[in-house]
Amino acid sequence: MSRKRTALVTAGIAAGAVAGGVIGRTVLNARRRVDPEADEHLSQLPPEDLGPVRSFDGTELAVRAAGDPSNPTIVFVHGFSLDMTTWHYQWTGLSDRYRCVLFDFRSHGRSARAAGGDLSPLAFGHDLAAVLAAVGTRPVVVVGHSMGAMSMLAMAETQPELFVDPVAGVVFVGSAASDLVRGAFGSAGRVNKLRRYVLSSPADVAHLIARATQFGPDASPHLVRYVVGLAARAPSEVWTEGLAGLMELDLRHAVQHIAVPAMVLVGEQDRMTPPSSSVALAGELPKGRLEVIPRAGHFPMMEAHEEFNRRLVSFAVEVLPPRRGRRRSA
Repeated sequence: MSRKRTALVTAGIAAGAVAGGVIGRTVLNARRRVDPEADEHLSQLPPEDLGPVRSFDGTELAVRAAGDPSNPTIVFVHGFSLDMTTWHYQWTGLSDRYRCVLFDFRSHGRSARAAGGDLSPLAFGHDLAAVLAAVGTRPVVVVGHSMGAMSMLAMAETQPELFVDPVAGVVFVGSAASDLVRGAFGSAGRVNKLRRYVLSSPADVAHLIARATQFGPDASPHLVRYVVGLAARAPSEVWTEGLAGLMELDLRHAVQHIAVPAMVLVGEQDRMTPPSSSVALAGELPKGRLEVIPRAGHFPMMEAHEEFNRRLVSFAVEVLPPRRGRRRSA
Protein backbone atom coordinates (compact mmCIF):
# COMPACT_ATOMS: atom_id res chain seq x y z
CA MET A 1 0.00 0.00 0.00
CA SER A 2 1.47 3.39 -1.01
CA ARG A 3 1.96 6.15 1.55
CA LYS A 4 -0.57 8.36 -0.21
CA ARG A 5 -3.13 5.58 -0.43
CA THR A 6 -2.61 4.64 3.20
CA ALA A 7 -3.31 8.24 4.13
CA LEU A 8 -6.61 8.26 2.27
CA VAL A 9 -7.67 4.92 3.67
CA THR A 10 -6.85 5.78 7.24
CA ALA A 11 -8.51 9.17 7.06
CA GLY A 12 -11.71 7.38 6.12
CA ILE A 13 -11.67 4.38 8.40
CA ALA A 14 -10.06 5.76 11.51
CA ALA A 15 -13.26 7.56 12.53
CA GLY A 16 -11.64 9.63 15.23
CA ALA A 17 -8.39 10.76 16.73
CA VAL A 18 -5.37 8.45 16.93
CA ALA A 19 -5.48 6.77 20.32
CA GLY A 20 -1.95 5.48 20.80
CA GLY A 21 -2.52 3.68 24.06
CA VAL A 22 -5.68 2.02 22.77
CA ILE A 23 -3.88 0.88 19.63
CA GLY A 24 -1.04 -0.61 21.60
CA ARG A 25 -3.33 -2.58 23.89
CA THR A 26 -5.46 -3.77 20.99
CA VAL A 27 -2.52 -5.04 18.96
CA LEU A 28 -1.01 -6.75 21.98
CA ASN A 29 -4.27 -8.54 22.72
CA ALA A 30 -4.56 -9.61 19.07
CA ARG A 31 -1.12 -11.21 19.17
CA ARG A 32 -1.93 -13.20 22.29
CA ARG A 33 -4.79 -15.19 20.83
CA VAL A 34 -5.35 -17.53 17.90
CA ASP A 35 -7.35 -16.04 15.03
CA PRO A 36 -10.36 -18.33 14.40
CA GLU A 37 -11.13 -16.60 11.08
CA ALA A 38 -7.61 -16.81 9.66
CA ASP A 39 -8.50 -19.35 6.96
CA GLU A 40 -11.83 -17.82 5.94
CA HIS A 41 -12.00 -16.93 2.21
CA LEU A 42 -13.68 -13.57 2.64
CA SER A 43 -13.32 -12.59 -1.02
CA GLN A 44 -15.46 -15.51 -2.20
CA LEU A 45 -18.39 -14.33 -4.31
CA PRO A 46 -21.96 -15.66 -4.38
CA PRO A 47 -22.24 -18.16 -7.25
CA GLU A 48 -24.90 -16.50 -9.44
CA ASP A 49 -24.09 -13.45 -11.56
CA LEU A 50 -27.23 -11.33 -11.99
CA GLY A 51 -25.49 -8.34 -13.53
CA PRO A 52 -24.80 -6.02 -14.93
CA VAL A 53 -27.79 -4.06 -13.64
CA ARG A 54 -28.06 -0.52 -14.99
CA SER A 55 -28.77 2.26 -12.53
CA PHE A 56 -30.76 5.41 -13.35
CA ASP A 57 -27.88 7.06 -15.23
CA GLY A 58 -26.59 3.98 -17.00
CA THR A 59 -23.92 3.03 -14.47
CA GLU A 60 -23.49 -0.74 -14.54
CA LEU A 61 -23.70 -2.48 -11.17
CA ALA A 62 -22.27 -5.87 -10.26
CA VAL A 63 -25.02 -8.00 -8.68
CA ARG A 64 -24.73 -11.57 -7.44
CA ALA A 65 -26.95 -14.02 -5.62
CA ALA A 66 -26.99 -17.29 -3.71
CA GLY A 67 -29.86 -19.52 -2.65
CA ASP A 68 -33.03 -20.94 -4.17
CA PRO A 69 -34.92 -18.20 -6.10
CA SER A 70 -38.18 -19.46 -4.58
CA ASN A 71 -36.97 -18.73 -1.05
CA PRO A 72 -37.71 -15.44 0.79
CA THR A 73 -35.28 -12.73 -0.36
CA ILE A 74 -32.79 -10.61 1.58
CA VAL A 75 -30.86 -7.83 -0.19
CA PHE A 76 -27.56 -6.82 1.40
CA VAL A 77 -26.13 -3.30 0.97
CA HIS A 78 -22.46 -2.63 1.81
CA GLY A 79 -20.81 0.38 3.41
CA PHE A 80 -18.54 3.22 2.29
CA SER A 81 -15.39 2.28 0.31
CA LEU A 82 -16.14 -1.45 0.73
CA ASP A 83 -17.97 -4.04 -1.38
CA MET A 84 -20.41 -6.94 -1.25
CA THR A 85 -17.87 -9.32 0.30
CA THR A 86 -18.36 -7.71 3.72
CA TRP A 87 -21.55 -9.82 3.77
CA HIS A 88 -19.56 -13.06 3.39
CA TYR A 89 -20.87 -14.66 6.57
CA GLN A 90 -24.45 -13.80 5.72
CA TRP A 91 -24.74 -15.27 2.24
CA THR A 92 -22.67 -18.34 3.11
CA GLY A 93 -24.61 -18.90 6.33
CA LEU A 94 -28.15 -18.09 5.23
CA SER A 95 -28.45 -19.04 1.55
CA ASP A 96 -29.74 -22.50 2.45
CA ARG A 97 -33.02 -20.87 3.49
CA TYR A 98 -33.01 -17.40 1.90
CA ARG A 99 -32.37 -15.95 -1.51
CA CYS A 100 -29.39 -13.69 -0.72
CA VAL A 101 -28.78 -10.84 -3.20
CA LEU A 102 -25.63 -8.70 -2.96
CA PHE A 103 -24.27 -5.88 -5.09
CA ASP A 104 -21.50 -3.30 -5.32
CA PHE A 105 -22.33 0.41 -5.40
CA ARG A 106 -21.11 2.54 -8.30
CA SER A 107 -17.34 3.08 -8.20
CA HIS A 108 -17.06 0.31 -5.60
CA GLY A 109 -15.90 -3.27 -5.94
CA ARG A 110 -16.71 -4.80 -9.33
CA SER A 111 -19.23 -2.19 -10.44
CA ALA A 112 -18.42 0.45 -13.05
CA ARG A 113 -17.23 3.95 -12.26
CA ALA A 114 -20.11 6.35 -11.70
CA ALA A 115 -21.49 7.76 -14.95
CA GLY A 116 -20.84 11.48 -14.96
CA GLY A 117 -18.99 11.15 -11.66
CA ASP A 118 -22.19 11.19 -9.58
CA LEU A 119 -21.28 9.80 -6.15
CA SER A 120 -24.00 11.58 -4.22
CA PRO A 121 -26.02 9.77 -1.54
CA LEU A 122 -29.08 10.07 -3.78
CA ALA A 123 -27.21 8.25 -6.56
CA PHE A 124 -26.44 5.41 -4.16
CA GLY A 125 -30.15 5.31 -3.31
CA HIS A 126 -30.98 4.98 -7.00
CA ASP A 127 -28.45 2.13 -7.26
CA LEU A 128 -30.31 0.25 -4.56
CA ALA A 129 -33.64 0.92 -6.28
CA ALA A 130 -32.26 -0.47 -9.55
CA VAL A 131 -31.18 -3.67 -7.82
CA LEU A 132 -34.59 -4.06 -6.20
CA ALA A 133 -36.22 -3.66 -9.61
CA ALA A 134 -33.95 -6.38 -10.99
CA VAL A 135 -34.87 -8.71 -8.11
CA GLY A 136 -38.56 -8.43 -8.98
CA THR A 137 -41.77 -7.70 -7.14
CA ARG A 138 -41.41 -10.30 -4.39
CA PRO A 139 -41.29 -9.02 -0.79
CA VAL A 140 -37.73 -8.44 0.41
CA VAL A 141 -35.84 -7.47 3.53
CA VAL A 142 -33.11 -4.91 2.87
CA VAL A 143 -30.07 -4.96 5.16
CA GLY A 144 -27.75 -1.94 4.93
CA HIS A 145 -24.45 -1.27 6.68
CA SER A 146 -23.29 2.27 7.46
CA MET A 147 -23.42 4.18 4.15
CA GLY A 148 -25.50 1.34 2.73
CA ALA A 149 -28.10 2.00 5.40
CA MET A 150 -28.02 5.69 4.51
CA SER A 151 -28.74 4.74 0.90
CA MET A 152 -31.99 3.17 2.13
CA LEU A 153 -32.97 6.54 3.57
CA ALA A 154 -31.96 8.25 0.32
CA MET A 155 -34.19 5.83 -1.57
CA ALA A 156 -37.02 6.53 0.86
CA GLU A 157 -36.71 10.23 0.08
CA THR A 158 -37.04 9.83 -3.70
CA GLN A 159 -39.07 6.61 -4.01
CA PRO A 160 -41.08 6.11 -0.81
CA GLU A 161 -43.48 3.78 -2.61
CA LEU A 162 -40.81 1.07 -2.56
CA PHE A 163 -41.31 0.78 1.19
CA VAL A 164 -44.82 -0.47 0.50
CA ASP A 165 -43.83 -2.88 -2.28
CA PRO A 166 -41.43 -4.70 -2.54
CA VAL A 167 -39.67 -3.81 0.74
CA ALA A 168 -41.30 -5.65 3.65
CA GLY A 169 -38.69 -4.79 6.30
CA VAL A 170 -35.35 -3.07 6.75
CA VAL A 171 -32.31 -3.57 8.94
CA PHE A 172 -29.99 -0.64 9.67
CA VAL A 173 -26.51 -1.76 10.74
CA GLY A 174 -24.14 0.78 12.31
CA SER A 175 -25.93 3.80 10.90
CA ALA A 176 -27.64 7.10 11.63
CA ALA A 177 -30.05 9.47 9.88
CA SER A 178 -27.52 12.33 9.76
CA ASP A 179 -23.91 13.20 10.54
CA LEU A 180 -22.78 9.66 9.75
CA VAL A 181 -19.28 10.81 8.90
CA ARG A 182 -19.08 14.25 10.48
CA GLY A 183 -20.05 12.80 13.83
CA ALA A 184 -17.05 10.49 13.68
CA PHE A 185 -14.48 12.87 12.24
CA GLY A 186 -15.66 16.07 13.86
CA SER A 187 -14.75 18.11 10.77
CA ALA A 188 -12.95 18.01 7.46
CA GLY A 189 -10.01 19.65 9.22
CA ARG A 190 -9.74 16.71 11.55
CA VAL A 191 -9.61 14.37 8.56
CA ASN A 192 -6.73 16.37 7.10
CA LYS A 193 -4.91 16.37 10.43
CA LEU A 194 -5.17 12.61 10.63
CA ARG A 195 -4.02 12.29 7.02
CA ARG A 196 -0.87 14.30 7.80
CA TYR A 197 -0.16 12.06 10.77
CA VAL A 198 -0.39 8.96 8.61
CA LEU A 199 1.97 10.36 5.99
CA SER A 200 4.70 10.47 8.63
CA SER A 201 3.89 7.04 10.10
CA PRO A 202 4.71 3.42 9.25
CA ALA A 203 2.78 1.80 6.40
CA ASP A 204 0.84 -0.54 8.68
CA VAL A 205 -0.65 2.28 10.75
CA ALA A 206 -3.93 1.95 8.84
CA HIS A 207 -4.38 -1.52 10.22
CA LEU A 208 -3.59 -0.44 13.77
CA ILE A 209 -5.90 2.56 13.75
CA ALA A 210 -8.70 0.60 12.09
CA ARG A 211 -8.52 -2.07 14.75
CA ALA A 212 -8.61 0.46 17.58
CA THR A 213 -11.43 2.59 16.20
CA GLN A 214 -13.59 0.46 13.88
CA PHE A 215 -13.64 -2.92 15.60
CA GLY A 216 -14.49 -4.41 18.97
CA PRO A 217 -11.92 -6.09 21.25
CA ASP A 218 -12.61 -9.59 19.92
CA ALA A 219 -12.28 -8.78 16.21
CA SER A 220 -10.26 -11.19 14.10
CA PRO A 221 -6.99 -9.69 12.79
CA HIS A 222 -7.79 -11.36 9.47
CA LEU A 223 -11.08 -9.43 9.26
CA VAL A 224 -9.34 -6.15 10.10
CA ARG A 225 -6.70 -6.66 7.40
CA TYR A 226 -9.36 -7.57 4.89
CA VAL A 227 -11.48 -4.46 5.53
CA VAL A 228 -8.41 -2.20 5.38
CA GLY A 229 -7.47 -3.80 2.06
CA LEU A 230 -10.93 -3.23 0.60
CA ALA A 231 -10.86 0.43 1.56
CA ALA A 232 -7.38 0.79 0.06
CA ARG A 233 -8.61 -0.40 -3.32
CA ALA A 234 -11.51 2.07 -3.55
CA PRO A 235 -11.02 4.69 -6.30
CA SER A 236 -9.77 8.06 -5.13
CA GLU A 237 -13.02 9.80 -6.09
CA VAL A 238 -14.85 7.69 -3.52
CA TRP A 239 -12.65 9.29 -0.85
CA THR A 240 -13.17 12.80 -2.15
CA GLU A 241 -16.56 13.20 -3.84
CA GLY A 242 -18.27 10.35 -2.00
CA LEU A 243 -16.96 11.26 1.44
CA ALA A 244 -17.87 14.92 0.98
CA GLY A 245 -21.45 13.95 0.22
CA LEU A 246 -21.72 11.84 3.34
CA MET A 247 -20.31 14.59 5.55
CA GLU A 248 -23.12 16.94 4.53
CA LEU A 249 -25.90 14.36 4.54
CA ASP A 250 -29.01 14.81 6.67
CA LEU A 251 -31.87 12.45 5.89
CA ARG A 252 -33.84 12.70 9.11
CA HIS A 253 -36.83 13.94 7.14
CA ALA A 254 -36.86 10.71 5.08
CA VAL A 255 -37.22 8.41 8.08
CA GLN A 256 -40.99 8.96 8.16
CA HIS A 257 -41.32 7.23 4.78
CA ILE A 258 -40.05 3.91 6.15
CA ALA A 259 -43.34 2.63 7.55
CA VAL A 260 -42.35 -1.06 7.38
CA PRO A 261 -40.86 -2.91 10.37
CA ALA A 262 -37.29 -1.76 10.98
CA MET A 263 -34.53 -3.18 13.15
CA VAL A 264 -31.54 -1.02 14.08
CA LEU A 265 -28.51 -3.18 14.91
CA VAL A 266 -25.39 -1.69 16.45
CA GLY A 267 -22.22 -3.05 17.98
CA GLU A 268 -21.76 -2.19 21.64
CA GLN A 269 -18.20 -0.99 20.85
CA ASP A 270 -19.06 0.91 17.66
CA ARG A 271 -17.11 4.19 17.69
CA MET A 272 -18.09 5.20 14.16
CA THR A 273 -21.84 5.23 14.84
CA PRO A 274 -22.14 4.80 18.61
CA PRO A 275 -25.24 3.25 20.18
CA SER A 276 -26.59 6.72 20.97
CA SER A 277 -26.96 7.41 17.24
CA SER A 278 -28.76 4.12 16.78
CA VAL A 279 -31.06 4.87 19.71
CA ALA A 280 -32.04 8.13 18.00
CA LEU A 281 -32.60 6.42 14.64
CA ALA A 282 -34.71 3.63 16.14
CA GLY A 283 -36.81 6.22 17.94
CA GLU A 284 -37.46 8.17 14.74
CA LEU A 285 -38.50 5.15 12.66
CA PRO A 286 -42.29 4.60 12.72
CA LYS A 287 -41.84 0.87 13.45
CA GLY A 288 -38.26 0.85 14.68
CA ARG A 289 -36.59 -1.22 17.34
CA LEU A 290 -33.04 -1.29 18.62
CA GLU A 291 -30.77 -4.28 19.23
CA VAL A 292 -27.19 -4.08 20.52
CA ILE A 293 -24.62 -6.81 19.86
CA PRO A 294 -22.19 -7.08 22.81
CA ARG A 295 -18.48 -6.42 22.28
CA ALA A 296 -18.86 -5.84 18.53
CA GLY A 297 -17.63 -2.71 16.75
CA HIS A 298 -18.72 -1.12 13.48
CA PHE A 299 -18.77 -4.45 11.61
CA PRO A 300 -21.03 -6.72 13.71
CA MET A 301 -21.99 -8.78 10.64
CA MET A 302 -18.35 -9.86 10.42
CA GLU A 303 -17.09 -9.64 14.01
CA ALA A 304 -20.07 -11.43 15.60
CA HIS A 305 -21.53 -13.10 12.53
CA GLU A 306 -23.29 -15.98 14.29
CA GLU A 307 -25.14 -13.66 16.67
CA PHE A 308 -25.82 -11.20 13.84
CA ASN A 309 -27.29 -13.94 11.64
CA ARG A 310 -29.44 -15.23 14.49
CA ARG A 311 -31.01 -11.81 15.00
CA LEU A 312 -31.41 -11.21 11.27
CA VAL A 313 -33.20 -14.53 10.77
CA SER A 314 -35.50 -13.81 13.70
CA PHE A 315 -36.47 -10.49 12.10
CA ALA A 316 -36.84 -11.95 8.58
CA VAL A 317 -39.14 -14.68 9.87
CA GLU A 318 -41.41 -11.99 11.29
CA VAL A 319 -41.75 -9.90 8.14
CA LEU A 320 -41.24 -12.17 5.13
CA PRO A 321 -43.74 -14.74 3.87
CA PRO A 322 -42.35 -18.28 4.07
CA ARG A 323 -41.56 -20.34 1.02
CA ARG A 324 -44.66 -22.06 -0.35
CA GLY A 325 -45.13 -25.55 1.00
CA ARG A 326 -42.95 -24.86 4.06
CA ARG A 327 -43.95 -23.97 7.55
CA ARG A 328 -42.53 -20.76 8.99
CA SER A 329 -39.90 -21.54 11.59
CA ALA A 330 -37.33 -19.59 13.56
